[in-house]
Amino acid sequence: MLAALPLVLVSSLYAEDTTKPNVVYIMADDLGWGDLRCYGNQVVDTPTLDELAKTGVRFTDHYSPSPLCAPARAGFLTGRFNHRTGAVDVPSNRGLDRLDLSEKTFGDYFRHAGYATALIGKWHNGAYSQDYLPHRRGFDLFFGFPNGGQDYWKWNLLRNDDAMPHDGRYLSDALNDEAIAFIRKQNAQPFALWLAHHAPHSPLAAPEVLVKKYRERFGQDASETVAVIYAMIEAMDTGLGRVFQTLKEEGLWEKTVIVFTSDNGPWLAKDSELGSQKRFNGVFSGQKQDVLEGGIRVPCIVAWPGRIPAGQVIDTPVHGCDWLPTLYGLTNESAPAGAKPFDGLDVMPLLLGNPAPALTARALPFQRNRYAPVQHCNAAIREGRWKLYWPGEKASLKKDSGRDNPSYLRGIAQPHWEMPLDRQLDPATTAPQPPPRLYDLDADPAEKHDLAAQHPEIVQSLAQKHDAWFAEIIPQWQQSRAHIVEQDRAYWKDRTAPDPAALFKDYWQWKAAPKGTNPTTADPLQVFSGFWNNDPTNQ
Repeated sequence: MLAALPLVLVSSLYAEDTTKPNVVYIMADDLGWGDLRCYGNQVVDTPTLDELAKTGVRFTDHYSPSPLCAPARAGFLTGRFNHRTGAVDVPSNRGLDRLDLSEKTFGDYFRHAGYATALIGKWHNGAYSQDYLPHRRGFDLFFGFPNGGQDYWKWNLLRNDDAMPHDGRYLSDALNDEAIAFIRKQNAQPFALWLAHHAPHSPLAAPEVLVKKYRERFGQDASETVAVIYAMIEAMDTGLGRVFQTLKEEGLWEKTVIVFTSDNGPWLAKDSELGSQKRFNGVFSGQKQDVLEGGIRVPCIVAWPGRIPAGQVIDTPVHGCDWLPTLYGLTNESAPAGAKPFDGLDVMPLLLGNPAPALTARALPFQRNRYAPVQHCNAAIREGRWKLYWPGEKASLKKDSGRDNPSYLRGIAQPHWEMPLDRQLDPATTAPQPPPRLYDLDADPAEKHDLAAQHPEIVQSLAQKHDAWFAEIIPQWQQSRAHIVEQDRAYWKDRTAPDPAALFKDYWQWKAAPKGTNPTTADPLQVFSGFWNNDPTNQ
């Protein structure tokens, strides 16, 4: 069983340093391992992030807590395995993206340490109840969107509780502008900024001048989809250059720790508007949603000029849950009241070039399927060079789009709103799952050669460790889920819920309806389940 780690692990080098560094934590959205030039992409231009890598550390084996957005963000934000927090999937309408209110976030920790805190950009860890929004989860400022997606030109954002309609700026520019304004407002008080960019997540859109540049660069082999994606990435990179320049102008460059990463791997399947998104992602198999390397191994660059030695490339496996204990450890403060044990480790010794045997010796577990977690479905555990992987049966990985997509699609185009959850959730499937596969990542990072038959003893050892981890975290997920459902029931007890027939009038997923359904005459609330006025479990 994986033991929980101490709440605060302070780097001894800074134990006597009373100066609290600023923190800028930048997270891209669906940016793959191969989507930056410094990770081997010879087409995309990312000079800002390439230079940041030269200034500090570039990790080759950095893992997201999950291959999907909301659960990944839960791990990054809390330093805890996402299952413990309640966030195991992306449907906000079911509350499966929510962090149990008992969990402490990056914002809670740094506010407790006396920092000004802000979350700018994408949240996706609780949308339809104000209790779950960032400015009630430790962040002084929330400028962004709670939904899983947002339009890049006709965006609708929140500034805490106030609606912020689009003003003609490209979304990435608006987020970077807000980050710059936040930095400039700080005086003597240290700050912790969580800058959650949406790029290059769909709906795919970018400034035309950049799209044209990549069309011309590809030439006759041009992929309009990839041209747009690379334009989105370059636009974000250019804006981050302005953020970094602001730190320098304000005299904060050497007083600020910067972490750049992504929530999960790239989505390489067909975009509904533009077509295939297949592009360079190193040698790795899989994509977003998969616990193959392509879904969970993501870029990570860390810089602290003058403190962290420059130009390092580190292949020690590092986990997304490591960043909160690492960064908070630099404050030399105790944990906030009610804080729970971290699952991550303090990796500052590694960043400083010191031996880190605890990092190389540990096992890193992963698991993600749709809805209630299934032990051996899309699950994996890595220890050293070995990785045991359970692919999962397809039914356990399928999304009920008719039930879960209307709210997501409405959230891309419409201002934020509140509504009750679809609280019903089927129990985890007991259907047989395919057997695990064993990969030697040192010799086979592409995960092409299954060695399970040759090394049954390694399969058994890793399976036991994964199963012990799952047995530990699943009761905590069930408890968090119960808290989330009960909170929602209490929240809506004396409130008037909106009419779902009117709310989703233009967003029903008729393609997911039973064959023969006539969209012009059918009552969507009789066709699609999960909406609060036709489900007795929601009363």
